This record gives sequence, C-alpha cells and structure tokens, in this order.
Amino acid sequence: MLERFFKLKANNTTVKVEVLAGITTFMTMAYIIALNPNLLTNWGAGGAGCLTDGTGGLWNAVFLATVLSSAVGTLIMALLANKPFALAPGMGLNSYFASVVVAICSAAGYTSYEKGFGAALSIILVSGILFTVLTLLKVREKIVDAIPLAVRLGIPAGIGMMLIHIGLTTNWSIEGADGNRYTMLDNFFNAGPSATKEAMGKEAYKLMVIGVIAAFAGIVIIAALSHKKIKASILLGMIASTIIYWIGEFVFLDVNPFDALKDRTWLPPFKDMAHYTLFKFDFSGLFEIGVFSAVMTIITFCMVDMFDTIGTLYGTAKKANMLDESGNMPGMNKAMLSDSLATCVGACTGTSTVTTFIESASGVEAGGRTGLTSLVTGLLFLACMFIAPIAGIIPGPATSAALVYVGFLMVSSLKEVDYSDMASAAPVALLLMFMTITGSVGNGIGIGLISYSLIKLFTGRGKEVSVLTYVLAVLFIAKFFITF
Repeated sequence: MLERFFKLKANNTTVKVEVLAGITTFMTMAYIIALNPNLLTNWGAGGAGCLTDGTGGLWNAVFLATVLSSAVGTLIMALLANKPFALAPGMGLNSYFASVVVAICSAAGYTSYEKGFGAALSIILVSGILFTVLTLLKVREKIVDAIPLAVRLGIPAGIGMMLIHIGLTTNWSIEGADGNRYTMLDNFFNAGPSATKEAMGKEAYKLMVIGVIAAFAGIVIIAALSHKKIKASILLGMIASTIIYWIGEFVFLDVNPFDALKDRTWLPPFKDMAHYTLFKFDFSGLFEIGVFSAVMTIITFCMVDMFDTIGTLYGTAKKANMLDESGNMPGMNKAMLSDSLATCVGACTGTSTVTTFIESASGVEAGGRTGLTSLVTGLLFLACMFIAPIAGIIPGPATSAALVYVGFLMVSSLKEVDYSDMASAAPVALLLMFMTITGSVGNGIGIGLISYSLIKLFTGRGKEVSVLTYVLAVLFIAKFFITF
C-alpha cells in the first residue's frame, strides 16, 4: 500500500529510509513545539496586556495550536503533494504576528489577548486564502519561473548559511547568571573563558562548554558516517551528540537529564478550554490598525510566506536532485497548495503562519524523497500532544550538529555560480548576506531580485530581464519600505 501510494521505487527509496528521514526531520525542528508558544505569549513588556493571561491558559492554547497545525500541515504535504517537506509555524513570521497583535491591542485599547489575538488570526486566515487562490490560479508557478537562474543558484546556499547560523547561534544559547543569553559561537570562541565565565556564572559556562563539545562531536560523527554512505548518519549523529551532552551534564554538573521528565504533563492541555484559540477569529477588530495598514499587513504575510516557501522548496529539492531538466520541481504547485492550505489550518487552530521549514533539508539529506517522510514527521508532531516531555529533552547541541552539517552541504551549490559575471555573482552574495542576517528566505530572494534587475539595467542589459521579474523587484522594494 505504501509503495503504491508514495511511489517509493520510482523515487529510489524504501520504507526504512523514509521512516528514518521523517524522524530526522522531526528531531531537527521539534524545538518549535515549545519555542512558538513561548514567543507568542511572552512578546516583551509591550505585549504584557494582550499576549499573556496570567494563568498559562494561552500558552497551552498556542502549544496545542502549534502541534495540531504542524501535524495537519505536514500530513497535507505528505498526502496531497507526496513531498518530503515538513511544515510548522514559521520563525520570523511568528514574531511579526506577535507584533501585529500588540499593535492591534494598542490601537484599539484592548486589555486582554482575545480580541487582538483573534483579529491577528483573521489577518492570517485572509492571507492564507489569498495564498491559496494565487496557487490555484497558478500565479505562483509564474513567479517561480520569473526568478533568474543566478538567484535560484543562490537560494540553496542561502538556506545552507541560515541553517549554519541557526545551528551555531539561535538554536543553542544559554541563559547566564546575569540573565543575558550567550551563544555558543560568539562567547566560546571570541569573548575568552575568563570574561565569559565571570559574566555567565560557573555552572552556565560549564553547560556551554559541554554543548560546544557535543555539537562539534555530532558534526564529526555525522560527516564520518555520511562518508561511509550510511543513510541514517544524521539521526545517529544526533543521538550520539545527545548522549555526549547527557554524560557531560551528569559528570560535570551532577544533572540527571531524565529529571526533565518530572512534573511534566503527559496529556494534551485540555483544561482551561475557555482560553483555546481554535477558530477564535475576530473580524470586527481586523481594521483597528487602519484599513491601509491591515491590507498591507495581509499582503506582507502573503509575500513573505510565498517566497519563503518557494525558496525552501526549490533549494531543498535541488539538493535532493528532485528538479527536472528545466530546473523545476515536478509537483511544485501541489507542494505550494499544501503550504497555503496549512496557513489556513494554522489560523483556524490559533497560531501564526504555518510554512515549509528549512529543517526539512535534514530529512532529505537522510534519504527522504517522498511524502512518507512527511507522514512520519506529521504523526510524530501529533503524538507530541502526549510525548512533549520526551521531545523537550532533545538538547540544542544535537539539533545544531544536524543543522550545521546539512547547511554545509547546501552551500555547495555556489560552485555553479558564474563569478565572471557580476550580474550573477553580486546578487548571490547579497542574497547570502540578507538571508543569514535577517533570518528570512523571502528577504534574501527579494534583495537578489532587486540587485539582479538593477545591475542588468545599469549595464545596458535590461532587456534580458523579464517584465515579471521587474514587477517582483518593485513589490519587494515596496514591502521593505512598508515593514520599515
């Protein structure tokens, strides 16, 4: 049955490989389960009045929304598109969503989260519907075709740089005794042991050193196993990194890693049902920030989601040799439709825009080629309603090892760039920087399109650029000014 539905032989894969790839993808993106509700319910001092309720009920609601939307979105990708990509509430987009909630609350004078949160969910739903319509009309396919080859070549490398950056900074950081957060890359290698230890505190510094050792050991193990052509190399490397980290905690900090399982609920947070955000739309508050601002916010969400998805799908598919002779991914429209439907699902469950995750690259590198990979990942997300404590004990360094290794592999697409032509090389360089620094695939594609169009114009080669490419470049310029 699995062979017939997912066409495993045609994609040169097996059930075993797909299952391991699905587990690998889940492990690299499991952090979103706790991170998304943490972010959406604790958006700085400015959100205290409308993104917290003082009872933890909103956190439970967003936790459930995160798990459900990730599971359903990924299952749609598996069953509709038969692609090995996983979806969840997007990083960056969730921060923007939180800022929109705060803006609505401030403009309308709301003192609780319900109306502001509901109005922002309405914006997400409208953007998801718009996204779906554009996909059904095949507008997005034309947009993909309008992205020049030079920019396309930079997308996988840009995603690779993002993965490396996430792995070495955002994904692994420690809260010191002084309340500040310290990242493994900056503070272990640059600040110096004495200064860092004094600022962080002895215990936190030890934990950071253990994390650095575990992460780099994981990278080495994954690389060695990959050299031996072992399909489960990333998953095995993550497990090894986890064990090293746990041993370090136990030996040097006298911490039992399984203590993290204590006092954690093993059931879905079905209490405080009044706080749930399922279908909690509030269209009456949609335009509290003004009609123009609301419309532009919808368009911004739609554009960012669209180009993040296009970039992630194209970049990951290229790495997996899933592109045809014309450089296009077969079934791209179904994959995009799955992503747009997942955005609508996320709005209905009560969370920010759900989008395709770049961490899917880890499962693809582990051999995932069909929707069976996504099916496994989606079921694991669904199971997290009951096994969230287990997902929570996967340490950051283990995930970092996988992300850094996969990122390194994706950067290899730069070898195809024509460095003798600045109209090709310069946009790629800018794309790499913007993707990495802003943490957005969409921003990277935008600056790539803008710089490519301008360089072609200023060098008298403007006719080589399609009209749609110019239109996209102008839209991105407008988007940058609007968000600015």
